[in-house]
Amino acid sequence: MLLAVLYCLLWSFQTSAGHFPRACVSSKNLMEKECCPPWSGDRSPCGQLSGRGSCQNILLSNAPLGPQFPFTGVDDRESWPSVFYNRTCQCSGNFMGFNCGNCKFGFWGPNCTERRLLVRRNIFDLSAPEKDKFFAYLTLAKHTISSDYVIPIGTYGQMKNGSTPMFNDINIYDLFVWMHYYVSMDALLGGSEIWRDIDFAHEAPAFLPWHRLFLLRWEQEIQKLTGDENFTIPYWDWRDAEKCDICTDEYMGGQHPTNPNLLSPASFFSSWQIVCSRLEEYNSHQSLCNGTPEGPLRRNPGNHDKSRTPRLPSSADVEFCLSLTQYESGSMDKAANFSFRNTLEGFASPLTGIADASQSSMHNALHIYMNGTMSQVQGSANDPIFLLHHAFVDSMFEQWLRRHRPLQEVYPEANAPIGHNRESYMVPFIPLYRNGDFFISSKDLGYDYSYLQDSDPDSFQDYIKSYLEQASRIWSWLLGAAMVGAVLTALLAGLVSLLCRHKRKQLPEEKQPLLMEKEDYHSLYQSHL
Repeated sequence: MLLAVLYCLLWSFQTSAGHFPRACVSSKNLMEKECCPPWSGDRSPCGQLSGRGSCQNILLSNAPLGPQFPFTGVDDRESWPSVFYNRTCQCSGNFMGFNCGNCKFGFWGPNCTERRLLVRRNIFDLSAPEKDKFFAYLTLAKHTISSDYVIPIGTYGQMKNGSTPMFNDINIYDLFVWMHYYVSMDALLGGSEIWRDIDFAHEAPAFLPWHRLFLLRWEQEIQKLTGDENFTIPYWDWRDAEKCDICTDEYMGGQHPTNPNLLSPASFFSSWQIVCSRLEEYNSHQSLCNGTPEGPLRRNPGNHDKSRTPRLPSSADVEFCLSLTQYESGSMDKAANFSFRNTLEGFASPLTGIADASQSSMHNALHIYMNGTMSQVQGSANDPIFLLHHAFVDSMFEQWLRRHRPLQEVYPEANAPIGHNRESYMVPFIPLYRNGDFFISSKDLGYDYSYLQDSDPDSFQDYIKSYLEQASRIWSWLLGAAMVGAVLTALLAGLVSLLCRHKRKQLPEEKQPLLMEKEDYHSLYQSHL
């Protein structure tokens, strides 16, 4: 009943975020390669009249790439977004968005001047009304066509270099599914040729920053869709889990009584249709996913290949992963050893940090364990468990950042696989974001995790950090002042001693002050200290 009421109340909201702005997909926009839509507040491109931003040329990084993708000029995602656009809105101050109509993450208000910090919570800590509201928001997103964005259903070449636009409408939830498909799809080389060793969001340094942005954009669009400014994605803490404890009808859906590969008819998500799951079909036709429904959500947790994934990750696995000091190493792909990113992603052992192609652990283990829609990279975001899982993965990324406090320069500037260098723009986001922009604390992006707030081992260090930094800058001055102070103190002590001796000679013996008992002296010393 609550879901039905919420659904009706929220149906009037229409918005979205993600890939190609609807305002930028005309043949004129595509052939001129410009995406600078007007902001509704003053009707000027990028809100320029209000000082929000301006239409500018895109500056692409020329840092060298790794050897994993040996082609140039064959994939629309190369040097993103230059195949489609070379001019977009560059926003000023705290403004953000394809037309500079939004606020940067962590800011709020009509002029984007108000700072705020939202908290993502464990799904099991949500009250029943909060949980039902979350499910209502998911359902609403699944049934609301985006008013802002569309998806391409053909390559730029198939669009005859923009003269024949090929785009489809899509609902908000599936828009994000499509984005996850598009960023990880195989490269179409023409004819029947494809190249599989390419992924702009996995198996390389951008894995964690890309999914961090993905969740932030998804969260932001649900906030806009529903008017719930405080909405955050809940997380699922799967450490030491012996089974999928959220796979019940009360939460993310139990198993069907007669077909264990499907969800229970009583589940909130049993009627959902998935999209973008038929990768081989798209490859054989050299086509893109067009958002057409492709069948029900599938999930059979625990009945997976146990030789590849013997168990779900433990607390010890997580702790070992967090102890790794290098964010990236070696080839910076799934063969990297002692890499925090590669170990957390699940291509390296959480016992040794050594890459192991025969095993899927950590993040990957959860996908394999679900044994269904979640287990295929391109279509995995169809399952709403994807959101809860990646929120927890992001929280571990956040723990590592707080523990090791890396400079942004730790994120690789060059020689990473295509799309993964620090200054590379993330596929397929418009507005544009760089990988390195999200190699920062979540607090700087306006959110935190409830369990990190409760037990942040670095909270004291955070408190005194600024004081320590100031002290380091004036250390030499402090040392000099201490030496001068010591000399002055010695002179003053000598003078006081002489005066006291002179005065004692003038007092009768019975009126001379007594020394303190040892216990009183010790107590005074402690209190003064």
